[in-house]
Amino acid sequence: MPLTIQKREIVEHFKQYNEDNSWAFWHLKPSQTNYLTHGYHRYPAKFIPQLASRLIQNFTKKGDLVCDPFMGGGTTIVESLVNNRKVIGVDINEVAWLITKAKATPIEPTLLNKEIKNLVSNLYFLEPTFDKKQKRLINEELSKIEKRDGKIDYWFKKEAKEELAIIIDRILKVKDENIRFFFLCGFSNILKNCSIWLMKSIKPTRDINKEIPPAFSIFKRQITMMQNRNKIYYGTLSNEVKSYLSDCVQIKIGDARKVNVGNNEVNLVVTSPPYVTSYEYADIHQLTVFWLNYAKDLDEFRKKFIGTSHHDDKRINVNSEIAEETLSKLAKKSLKKSKEVATYFTEMNESFNEMYRYLKKDGKACIVIGNTNFKGVDIPNAEVFVEQMTNIGFRLNNIIRRRIPSKILPSARDPITGKFTSIKNPNKKLAYPTEYIIIMEK
Repeated sequence: MPLTIQKREIVEHFKQYNEDNSWAFWHLKPSQTNYLTHGYHRYPAKFIPQLASRLIQNFTKKGDLVCDPFMGGGTTIVESLVNNRKVIGVDINEVAWLITKAKATPIEPTLLNKEIKNLVSNLYFLEPTFDKKQKRLINEELSKIEKRDGKIDYWFKKEAKEELAIIIDRILKVKDENIRFFFLCGFSNILKNCSIWLMKSIKPTRDINKEIPPAFSIFKRQITMMQNRNKIYYGTLSNEVKSYLSDCVQIKIGDARKVNVGNNEVNLVVTSPPYVTSYEYADIHQLTVFWLNYAKDLDEFRKKFIGTSHHDDKRINVNSEIAEETLSKLAKKSLKKSKEVATYFTEMNESFNEMYRYLKKDGKACIVIGNTNFKGVDIPNAEVFVEQMTNIGFRLNNIIRRRIPSKILPSARDPITGKFTSIKNPNKKLAYPTEYIIIMEK
């Protein structure tokens, strides 16, 4: 039976939960958490597929409909298909859409092998062993496709930029959409390697002295890895899913507050929403954003994300006493940050209202979220979410507290500025040492 819980009891209720090591998946190696297509592309704060798979298996049966309204890197989408469920994935971020489309779409291996061979043969002149004089003439001939965007110049040296421009020009000429998305995903994932972005840094930090490898060599290695993963993924999916893929999966660019699905249709939500600082790691995607023209500048890109400072005119309704207390404390430290967090909680509340609309009666919403701290003020995201969802009409089914073994996410904050900092900073405060899986029921 679901637990019944009322507002202010929530904070005390959370204190009862110890970490559940069975949900930490400590025993898994990176090769296991990046199995199938999950290793196609790096993505900030992605949760591990075994977590999503366990929730899907626990709360649905074959043919049920799963939804991830903040699909990010597509973990829930792939795992739903692997487990023979139908799935809807939505994200406001075009980079997430690109990655998920590539990861979730199985490509017949023989066809993919042929397309890879064709693309590589069209780029043969980029091989390091190709005649340098001939290569220079070809590069000059193709200079018209060279990217001249100022932000690209900021991150890429001339030779790398020219080589990447030629590669993407060839990719965009591929006629088959699924193959094209496959190549674009691979292209996107090599951009950090080919730029002067400091490899050890998640934040956008330039390393002027960075040694840049040949882009084509990195691209070929990336595509070969993806080719091998696709073959395994293709063999893992059921024939039913592969034959009726368009009926099994919908992947869309969209707002989590307006999901294109009917009332009472979804059996399960499995999602990891953006953290209260989502606008900070919008920066992480900027190389892909600029190369694929998803936005003119980063400000335009940030405006799409939940909880950004660009939504100052937002009508605030946090629907939570816990949130209101938190905002009051934050305002004493930073009025600007308090407004941003208020916007975040308001927009998350709207997302939960939308979940309640499309979930079936007794359907579950599994929300993976961590708490954090800003300038000494605890921001209890998990507690706020439970209160918001309870006020909307959800019942609390369970709360699972898990230690985060590894996440591609800035994990420490400077206690003075509140900004993400190096894990080596002696004054650091861990941003997300643990997280919660909140399981709510309609």
